[in-house]
Amino acid sequence: MNKALAYGYQPSPQAFIERYSSLVKRIAHHLMARLPPNVLLEDLIQAGMIGLLEAQQNYDPSKGASFETFAGIRIRGAMLDDIRRGDWVPRSVYKNSRRITEALAILEGQLGRDPNDQEIAEYLEMTLDQYYQVLNDVNCGRLIGIDDIGVSEDAVANEESLEENLPFQGVVDDNFRHSLAEAIKTLPEREALVLSLYYDEELNLKEIGAVIGVSESRICQIHSQAMQRLRSKLKAWTV
Repeated sequence: MNKALAYGYQPSPQAFIERYSSLVKRIAHHLMARLPPNVLLEDLIQAGMIGLLEAQQNYDPSKGASFETFAGIRIRGAMLDDIRRGDWVPRSVYKNSRRITEALAILEGQLGRDPNDQEIAEYLEMTLDQYYQVLNDVNCGRLIGIDDIGVSEDAVANEESLEENLPFQGVVDDNFRHSLAEAIKTLPEREALVLSLYYDEELNLKEIGAVIGVSESRICQIHSQAMQRLRSKLKAWTV
């Protein structure tokens, strides 16, 4: 299918959807692992299908990316956009996300190292259980992931509106990816492991919990805290 697209061949709409529907479903299931129960899998798949069709229309093989890679970005973006339009995230979630990011930056500067869970909770004037609950809320409410750490769209987007700046854009993207890789290396070992299992091995939170030997809820908290650390460490790239 990639070669066919590269040579300008367009399969029938039905054949195209049948060929790539599994990609849409896989991305939807991966997102569902950290979404609240009021988000329906069918809604994600429907939004993802729209992203798939947009990817078909806008794919340019001369840019070097495979169609699956290009489509995966469009599909996931369409799903996240659809969820965000739903406006189901409480204001308190956004507020707490900012508070945690600020606390991490301040404590890291004061301590000269990454603060531990207890130190962060004490700075926020919370019990450890309260802090973990906030991490759970932030992780589900904000869809925090590698693609959602607050990086400016001007720095990482590949939309048509930026095509005239693509030579420079490639340098920016490479610089951001390098900064992200270096920031991940500085994370506490268990947090870095969770990110690797989630994004590289594509395990869900329950599967990661089984590997590490803790509950799915605890993995959710570790994942959320790791992403908050990255937001703090990469604040020069944020909006």
